[in-house]
Amino acid sequence: MPAGDSIWALKDISLTIDEGEIFGIIGANGAGKSTLLKILARITKPTEGRAMMSGRVGSLLEVGTGFHPEMTGRENIFLNGSILGMRKREIARNLDQIVSFAELERFIDTPVKRYSSGMYVRLAFAVAAHMEPEILLVDEVLAVGDLAFQKKCIGKMQTVAGQGRTVVFVSHQMFAVRTLCDRVAWLDRGQIVELGPTFEVVKHYEENSLQALNDSAPVVIRSDEEIQKRTFYLQRLEMYDQIGNPVNVFSHGDRMSWVVEVGGTCKFDTYSLEFRIHKETGEYVATGVSCLMHDMYFSCHTRRVRIDLGPLTMTNGRYSVSLRLRTEMTIADSWEPAGVFHIIECNPFALRREIKTPVCVIDHRFSSADP
Repeated sequence: MPAGDSIWALKDISLTIDEGEIFGIIGANGAGKSTLLKILARITKPTEGRAMMSGRVGSLLEVGTGFHPEMTGRENIFLNGSILGMRKREIARNLDQIVSFAELERFIDTPVKRYSSGMYVRLAFAVAAHMEPEILLVDEVLAVGDLAFQKKCIGKMQTVAGQGRTVVFVSHQMFAVRTLCDRVAWLDRGQIVELGPTFEVVKHYEENSLQALNDSAPVVIRSDEEIQKRTFYLQRLEMYDQIGNPVNVFSHGDRMSWVVEVGGTCKFDTYSLEFRIHKETGEYVATGVSCLMHDMYFSCHTRRVRIDLGPLTMTNGRYSVSLRLRTEMTIADSWEPAGVFHIIECNPFALRREIKTPVCVIDHRFSSADP
């Protein structure tokens, strides 16, 4: 950045959060969400303007913030309580509840530097939520921890709000925002894009995000340069949703279909088609291989092979599709990547099971597509 230039992490932010409200803050990375919480927590001083709050503030902003690594979990509970202005007697009264909520009975007298990230965040949230703050600030608590702990966090935040206290909640997980929040502010580049009822703001935010995701069309046609040296080749990939619309953005649990077009001359009577799916981070997710297909069946038609997949069990993210065309155990053509699709709105609570990894097995079926 040239000398003298400045970037405003937040600019012209003006909002009022009511007592007893669960208020959500959403936006892409770098939008200013965490900076806003740090200002509310009085960790960061605003360059301009002011944040006015009434009541004791409890916060969980970053994993381990406010913990001394050499001190035990028990000692850190008392340390955090004293920072919040609580007397030792008040802290002791909540101690058993905090330890039980964090599920750290066996490790409460172990230095927190030996805790895993999950243990760290469980203790940090338990301390912040049980110290009876009038205002609870929570930044991405659901990004760490298993499904059972995530449910406990959501339940605790609802309980806090039900007692007339206020929760300000930052998250990238829209299912949690919908579940918890009364109102939402959508931030982008340090400014409020929209402020209002949760359902409306989240809907507009997701629509905007989907436009940004559309970095690959649902129909991909290979260039002449890629196939000119091949006699038998993959030339076109089409993606459809379960009702036949050409799309490349799907929700977890959806079904999708691909139509792969094969061109050129096959020197053998049969061939097979293989697909592979990788997540953008490189993990190998799923594969499928067709039975041998007789080329004579396609002699009067364009070779179009349909692949039906689903329900899609992947977690949120961007996925690439690679295709291979095989004849007599030889790879006649390879197209990597042939296309891209996205999975959005994976809700582990609705699934009633925990999802920790993108690796999965996808149901799939190969058949002939209409010419």
